[in-house]
Amino acid sequence: MAVAHSKNDLGVQHDLVAHLQEVARLAASYAAKFGAADLAYWAGLWHDLGKFHPAFQAYLENPSVCRGPDHKGAGAFLASKCSEPLAFVVAGHHGGLPSHADLKNRLREKAADTCTGEALQIARAALPNIEPSTAIPLPQYKSKIEFEFLLRVLFSALVDADFLDTERHFSPEEAARRVVPVGLQTLWERFEENQRGLTARRTDPVNRARHEVYLACLRAATERPGFFRLTVPTGGGKTRSGLAFGLQHALVHGMARVIVGIPYTSIIDQTADEYRKILGAEAVLEHHSAVRSPEDEENPPPEEVWRRLAAENWDAPIIVTTTVQLFESLFSNQTSSCRKLHNIARSVLILDEVQTLPVRLLEPILDALLQLVSHYGVTAVLCTATQPALDNSPYMRGLPDVREIVPDASRLFAGLKRVQYEWPQNGKTMTWSEVALEMRKQARALAVVNTKADAMALLDALDDPDARHLSTLLCGAHRLDTLELIKDRLRRGETCRVVSTQVVEAGVDVDFPMVLRALGPLDRIVQAAGRCNREGRMSELGRVLVFAPRDGARLPQGEYRSGTDTSVALMQSPDFSFDDPSVYEKYFRWLYQVVDRDAERIQALRERLDFPEVNVRFRMIEDDTVPVVVKYEGLDGRDESCREKVERLKAQLRRCGPGEARALLRKLQHYMVNVRSALLPDYQRDGLVAGLRPGVYEWLGKYDPIRGLVPRNREPQELVI
Repeated sequence: MAVAHSKNDLGVQHDLVAHLQEVARLAASYAAKFGAADLAYWAGLWHDLGKFHPAFQAYLENPSVCRGPDHKGAGAFLASKCSEPLAFVVAGHHGGLPSHADLKNRLREKAADTCTGEALQIARAALPNIEPSTAIPLPQYKSKIEFEFLLRVLFSALVDADFLDTERHFSPEEAARRVVPVGLQTLWERFEENQRGLTARRTDPVNRARHEVYLACLRAATERPGFFRLTVPTGGGKTRSGLAFGLQHALVHGMARVIVGIPYTSIIDQTADEYRKILGAEAVLEHHSAVRSPEDEENPPPEEVWRRLAAENWDAPIIVTTTVQLFESLFSNQTSSCRKLHNIARSVLILDEVQTLPVRLLEPILDALLQLVSHYGVTAVLCTATQPALDNSPYMRGLPDVREIVPDASRLFAGLKRVQYEWPQNGKTMTWSEVALEMRKQARALAVVNTKADAMALLDALDDPDARHLSTLLCGAHRLDTLELIKDRLRRGETCRVVSTQVVEAGVDVDFPMVLRALGPLDRIVQAAGRCNREGRMSELGRVLVFAPRDGARLPQGEYRSGTDTSVALMQSPDFSFDDPSVYEKYFRWLYQVVDRDAERIQALRERLDFPEVNVRFRMIEDDTVPVVVKYEGLDGRDESCREKVERLKAQLRRCGPGEARALLRKLQHYMVNVRSALLPDYQRDGLVAGLRPGVYEWLGKYDPIRGLVPRNREPQELVI
């Protein structure tokens, strides 16, 4: 008997024929969702044919003697003869999808290698029906890019099937824990019950508007799948109502799950928490880089074990993730990232704060959404208060037939108006001292500026020892603690002045009577305004003062600067109004015409089937940084328990092995600040950083309880992203 894997803990070997047949069956069941079951079946049957060779069988008998011989080449070679597209999928199932050029070279080598023929000869004896009797049907595709996307999702189906069957052999207990805990019908019943508790509170204007949005979502949920737009002003209840649409639409159309993509980890926790309160903790998978790990990594609770398993392939009814995780997976060539892709098929995909999608990657992102909706049974919902102009137009190949969920958004905006905007006229600017003076006139005020250097300058001008600061100069734990302090002060009606960068803008649940926002991209200004009179409890409108800093630091380059310039141009129009939702479509239409929407030339690489290079170039966040662990000691700078915890984790990290390091780094992540890697040699020379282990450093310089990481002889903007 040829074996696929060595003995498990019970001393049982994994029969190779059984493994190939089961992977073929599983992969076909996954790909049936998008009409490619036959292709996936043959990919599964061929993926490990090289293991029939005696050299590989000898390796499995004694794996410590040598490295295992190649086991992908024989199947990839057979695939190239029977169905060329499957050669990519089979060749990449360990190590990642290759480029077209690399695959051709590999196949040329395998054709000349006698081991390939020997393995296939043995395989044919063990599997008489190893080749299809007729041509394998290909799903219809109209372009090379559609074909490229098909290969990605087929690859996902094969990789997940292979992982799952291998897991059943080596870890049957873990495999048994992969049961989806609850169905969508049960979740909808829980949602309805929770909603009934809110229905009686529809008396004030805000809650009436929220209920109107909710009913509109229920009506739209019965429509055919496709693209939808949910345009709701801040505080209009789109988080809850969007979930209602997703659950109902999935039930009506027999879809598998609801996936919610959120741009910022700063707001993903509160969204996931809200969903857990409504639906139950066991139904919601929160998947992103900043998920807090349990204190006891050795004995995680059952729900944590399920979360980790479900995160591998997104086999869960409700998934809350980042747009970074979502789209970088869609454009990855790596097995671990791509494994989940087939489970996006036949899902409701809700993109929150959709205007934050990076313009420099907009063409490939919109194309991926178009592929998912057109060929993979996905419904995509574009959610925001400031809708970007993503429809098809003469200047951009966008999204077709996007339907509005709320039919009269302008009326909704008027009904939920909670702030009065002021903005600079005739080129008027303000010094930091003038901005600080406006803040001191209010007991509670939030100022949002464009750069960390500007935040430091305004803090200096404000000269308020009780003022607080939020930016990426603070580690994650410090930002969370600061936010809790701010919320507590606001609840108590105490003096609370805050200087922040954009980290506070999207979805952070704070409510100030006055917000000052440095001139920037239009959508960012509106997001900042969402922190003003957020709950509509003031007897008068909140005040949002948009100002042009006279001495501000240089704006971030690229689309941020272009967005600011576009905002300035729009604000000069005599009929301009922040309260008109149509102005945002105009803003984005102008912006998309002046910014390169495929700056990394991703689409050309996809046409050439260069999967590895796409993986390298598609990065949602341009981030050439290294993490440094800072000496955070609580908000007063004297929290011994916090300091001891960080020191203990650092000491463990210095001496642990690779397996332990991953868990420790997850815990330390909340005490890290990312600094620019290009300046790392300077920091080391100046004694500001020291290595903890390869790629991870500790900050030896000053860490302030208000300002966070304090650079020596450098502007904050230079030091930290």
